[in-house]
Amino acid sequence: MKIIAIKFRTGGFYSQPFAFGGEEGADKFDKNIRYRGSLQNYLIDTGKDVILVDTGFPKGTPEESPDENSLAYTGRDICSYMDAFAASGYKPEQVTKILLTHKHSDHSGEIKSFPNAKIYVNAEECSAPELQGVPNLVPVNFTDGAYYNFPESQKIDEGIHFIKAKGHTNGNSIVIVESDGLFYMIHGDITYVDEALYQNKLSIVFEDLAEARKTLDRIREFISKHPTVYISTHSPQGYENLEGKKVIDLNNPPPTIPAGDFTFKTKSGKYVCSICGYVYDPAVGDLENGVPAGTPFEDLPEDWHCPRCMQSKDNFNPA
Repeated sequence: MKIIAIKFRTGGFYSQPFAFGGEEGADKFDKNIRYRGSLQNYLIDTGKDVILVDTGFPKGTPEESPDENSLAYTGRDICSYMDAFAASGYKPEQVTKILLTHKHSDHSGEIKSFPNAKIYVNAEECSAPELQGVPNLVPVNFTDGAYYNFPESQKIDEGIHFIKAKGHTNGNSIVIVESDGLFYMIHGDITYVDEALYQNKLSIVFEDLAEARKTLDRIREFISKHPTVYISTHSPQGYENLEGKKVIDLNNPPPTIPAGDFTFKTKSGKYVCSICGYVYDPAVGDLENGVPAGTPFEDLPEDWHCPRCMQSKDNFNPA
């Protein structure tokens, strides 16, 4: 069994209010504290199957241009997801399964690029706009019962389990891979940074806060009883943990490495949702929600939300 990271963005950050403020409120935390951010998804090679966990932003998604008020920044492009996938040495037609942790386009953006893959996703996510018209979709109903302390699971292959983990989205899932005595937990967006796992904090991004709390509690309980490598999508801690086979000890968090400096870029007038990758283009507007073409982002109503993930304007960055 081999697990590798497909790395396509680097140099991002997640502010403490964003990463910690889900339950207590973002205003209770210091916006000047920023944790390292990146974007990567993962590939599992079983020797028989090549399995992807999520598939990155679609090609052409613009970079964000953050400023001092930005809550989150997904980072600058290393390359496109598909170029990063090609650099791994695999070909799209070799992929047999895709395990989708959730619908957001930084996780689902390239699922159509793998012609032979069956795409496993929590059945509750199948109606999401991001998944419409996707061939080979396999709705998962978690019929294999409990997996340790997680009540609902589906066995995908020997040593690979798809776990229902509602909260971040209503159809959110995690993947646990058992290999060489370790449990590799590939979790999407349960936390954005490992500091939130150690501090037992939820991010401000959720569709069901109560369920997000239950999920994080279960994850922390599991980690406390099993040697677990915690593998994130939005932090370089994800691939650092993977590559170093670092087992999480909740009572002994490693020192935080501060996020680096970031630079301003020329802005296009478009804005990108740092949660799901939706691009607001003033030339197009948001007609379904009553925003005519030609409306600058700054003139959107204060209660306007991302049409895709329903997050507030505060979670958008200039492109």
